[in-house]
Amino acid sequence: MKPTALLLIFACSALAGEYAVLTNGARLYAERHESDGRKLTLYTKTGTTEIDASQVVGFEQEDYVVAPQLVAPATPAPSPAVKPASLTELVDNAARKYGLPPAFVRAVVAAESGYQTNAVSPKGAIGLMQLMPATASGLGADPRIPEQNIDAGTRYLRDLLLKYDNQAYHALAAYNAGPGAVDKYHGVPPYRETQNYILNVLRNWRKQTD
Repeated sequence: MKPTALLLIFACSALAGEYAVLTNGARLYAERHESDGRKLTLYTKTGTTEIDASQVVGFEQEDYVVAPQLVAPATPAPSPAVKPASLTELVDNAARKYGLPPAFVRAVVAAESGYQTNAVSPKGAIGLMQLMPATASGLGADPRIPEQNIDAGTRYLRDLLLKYDNQAYHALAAYNAGPGAVDKYHGVPPYRETQNYILNVLRNWRKQTD
């Protein structure tokens, strides 16, 4: 995409809902956005999110992908935007609750969503730990609520580590590509995205523990 075209996209506020498409493939929902050139402000019903313009490759209208619907009883409205420091605290608390190193879970959250609470992947994964609606439902969580998303994602990660005898490579591969893929290939599947994901998490984890 030409820089001029990208600037035009940034300059136009959508009349309906839209998704900001990030360089890592994740999509952030917003009712509208504004730009000052280097920073983008995404507006939602619960608050605003500021990100660097360089992290966004474009915008898609809300009807580009139909958001998956959760088959669950009515739940309270999503929590107001949570400050980054509070998100880190939620992650650390969940890690301790399920017996995982906090730095490890933080690295997973960073790789999954970059700590963006309203991140939505092209495949429909939701929130900080990018839970698929079916996975979140099975864990009894609403993935749109940060506290529930973090708790359920950390519990799921713990369960995968137990399933694969605490082998981090296998557990991370299953978190990214699904346990079926790991079982099929008896280890890390030959998917470049999954292999890069594992290296990204482990690299981030190592930086926090050095």
